[in-house]
Amino acid sequence: LPEDVLVELLSLLPAQDLICACRLVCRQWRYVVDLTTLWKRKCQREGFYIQSLDRNVSDWKIFYMLCSLKRNLIKNPCAEENFQHWKLDNNDGDKWKIENLPGPHGKDMPDSKVHKYFVTSYGPCFKSQLITLQKEGYWNQLMDEKRPEIVVKDWYAARFDCGCRYELTVRLLSEDYIVLEEFHPEPVVIEQWNDAVWREISHTFQNYPAGVRYIWFQHGGQDTQFWAGWYGIRVTNSSITIGP
Repeated sequence: LPEDVLVELLSLLPAQDLICACRLVCRQWRYVVDLTTLWKRKCQREGFYIQSLDRNVSDWKIFYMLCSLKRNLIKNPCAEENFQHWKLDNNDGDKWKIENLPGPHGKDMPDSKVHKYFVTSYGPCFKSQLITLQKEGYWNQLMDEKRPEIVVKDWYAARFDCGCRYELTVRLLSEDYIVLEEFHPEPVVIEQWNDAVWREISHTFQNYPAGVRYIWFQHGGQDTQFWAGWYGIRVTNSSITIGP
């Protein structure tokens, strides 16, 4: 078959089949599977291609892989599955609770698809997730050589009638759980009689050291007036996405 026809046909196949099976068929197929034009065609087919990216993408195969893998790596970010997937590191006071938006003396999220949030109490409440990158499809060589951007986002709010404190820590960890890079901004303290508006915090890890194998995400806080019940910081819609 002519090369352009082979590119068109092979671009219809899943990436895993191309790399693990088609590439091994013969020398010609290996050459075609490695072509930039094949992976650019796959990007066009699946809606990842934007013409303005042409000069910025150095490796269309990696670009395609990152696009196809891209999703929120935080599981159960909006409390739809109770506390499933979360480790409750601190659960003091009257403990973590889940409430429906907008909640008492609260406001709705900008994203209408979010319906619930986690809320803290008068004692320290922190919860975390540990993301294993290989389990999510991000192989070691990709993370070490390409080091795609890691984007972290979280949403938090107070209730109108009580002050509270919010904290976030995100760590990039090695295979031995050594901290290679960390994002830990100053705690946010919200005063009583506030606007109760939901706010987003975000951070992008770039040019981090090689060897990242895990991402550890932890957030939480408490109310600052020590009222019994659930008057502390509210969190929801957390996300971690990788590249491209």
